[in-house]
Amino acid sequence: MATFLHALVPDAYSCVKIMSMKTTFTLFAVCFAVAVSSAQNFTKVTTGPLVNTPGDSRSVNWVDVNNDNLVDCFITNGPSGGQDNMLYLNIGNGTFIPENSLDTIVNDGKPSDGATFADYDNDGVLDCFVANWYNVNNMLYRGTLFVGFLIFQTGDIVTDGGYSETGSWGDYDNDGYVDMYVTNSAGTMRNFLYHNNGDHTFTKILTGSPVTDQRESRCVNWTDIDSDNDLDLFVTNESGQNENLYRNDGGGNFTSITTGALLTDGGKTMSGSWGDYDNDGDLDVFLANDQGNNALFRNDGNFNFTKIVSDTVSNSGGNSFSSDWSDVDNDGDLDLFVTNAFTTPARLVNFFYLNNGNGSFTRNSTSILANDSAWSYGCAFGDYDNDGFEDLAVATCRFNSMDENDFLYHNDGNSNHWITIRLAGTNTNRAAIGTKIRVHAVINGVPTWQLREISAQTSYCGQHDLRAHFGLGNATMIDSVIVEWLGQTAETYTNISADQFITITEGSGVTGIPAKQDAEEIFIYPNPAESMITVEWINHHFETGDCIIISSSNGQLLERIEVKTHAQRVPVTLKSNLAAGTYYVTVITKSGKTIRKLIKTK
Repeated sequence: MATFLHALVPDAYSCVKIMSMKTTFTLFAVCFAVAVSSAQNFTKVTTGPLVNTPGDSRSVNWVDVNNDNLVDCFITNGPSGGQDNMLYLNIGNGTFIPENSLDTIVNDGKPSDGATFADYDNDGVLDCFVANWYNVNNMLYRGTLFVGFLIFQTGDIVTDGGYSETGSWGDYDNDGYVDMYVTNSAGTMRNFLYHNNGDHTFTKILTGSPVTDQRESRCVNWTDIDSDNDLDLFVTNESGQNENLYRNDGGGNFTSITTGALLTDGGKTMSGSWGDYDNDGDLDVFLANDQGNNALFRNDGNFNFTKIVSDTVSNSGGNSFSSDWSDVDNDGDLDLFVTNAFTTPARLVNFFYLNNGNGSFTRNSTSILANDSAWSYGCAFGDYDNDGFEDLAVATCRFNSMDENDFLYHNDGNSNHWITIRLAGTNTNRAAIGTKIRVHAVINGVPTWQLREISAQTSYCGQHDLRAHFGLGNATMIDSVIVEWLGQTAETYTNISADQFITITEGSGVTGIPAKQDAEEIFIYPNPAESMITVEWINHHFETGDCIIISSSNGQLLERIEVKTHAQRVPVTLKSNLAAGTYYVTVITKSGKTIRKLIKTK
């Protein structure tokens, strides 16, 4: 277990800053260039509801909605007439089931585009904002463990209407509560900013360039571009318009930055994805463009960027809409996936680039990631089976008036090491949105710093797993982990072993992430069953208010049993009209939500 070494923060932090200088990185790149990594193998998942439920899909969000340490998958759907969104609960062993059909979050029937999850009320459960187009009001859902998601009915944040593309949570004033920014691409073409008041209400901000500029905006990223411990705002715009970058000056004030290559090179830009692809200590950005080449900009510090024009990532053409960074082969640098859509008449393949470790990329055209053809929209990486290698989900949208199945790819892994870090804020917002993590290890003989920033929107219509994942190559030990809590003091931890999931709680140190509570503790017997089952919680007791839900294999709620006594075992008589087949038993307690498969024989 790592030891909290608060006193070491200044020296370690200075070391990071020195390493982040471009001159230093150039020397390291020349002296220690890493060989081109080999292709990483993925297997396309072909069974289960996540990949066999057709829809006109838009956003992909990997989020743990029930606190069981398994990331679930939320996918929006956005045809003009509206379509329910989809939440797939991860029950382990690579299995997903659709969320209860009575949950409001999957009964919206709206034309949805982007979605973003964070814990806006700091109660330990993720909440969700969904952006709708066609002048339909947006939606805000408060997450609960007991009754699913509760939809908001009042307040500007859900009554503004508009032609919203996506939104992102970010605490721009460092008060410990995440705020909301929403992009619009039609109508008044003014974007929305809502300040979180900390009491389940939001105040709409009416002044300042972030809400008075008028462009066809698509993607929004809250990201600390200048490493001054507050979140700046980056907005991509289509139709040849330049992007918007708003420097956070504190006190709710922003300055619009309008000079430099990043802001004078407008295209039909759909997505922005920020990541430190060159491991020099600051965040670079990839722009996905429709009907033209994409663009990669290297961060040179102080809001200056250099456009990378000769690399394959900038010369593949395409009709790109979304993208995501991930170290898919765990070799210590970020790789890139890019989606393509909306060209007539053909389906398109997507782009997959492996980082060569020296600031350049190699396009991989043999992987299944680059050979499935569709109209692909949002995408996101997340380690859904907790094996230390990040998997990929891709939303596919309607082609020639026919709904499409979405894509899920399992990362088959290799022998490289890794670590995955979950953050829990206390003074910082609970989900630690905006916090940076720096990890130092010696990889293949090279001292290497890596950087991740926790984000509620990692691309247009995409949200990456909120757990920060680092590939470590042949390193079995991490020398230092520095957590730069948003708006708060940095913390340093040393000598952490690789190949594990850990939680770092602000001010409290490092703990291992516990196994799912149901892995050893929740039992259902007999199973298979005929007419009666017993639900037993080993080493714990059910309390009044806990409940047991029986649902069909497609998520339809069939029965809800309220626990009315203090007991370790709860007998459940199955309804006589329950046909033989496969069902799911959901156990909801104050500790969280657990799901078990049940086979009924008669």
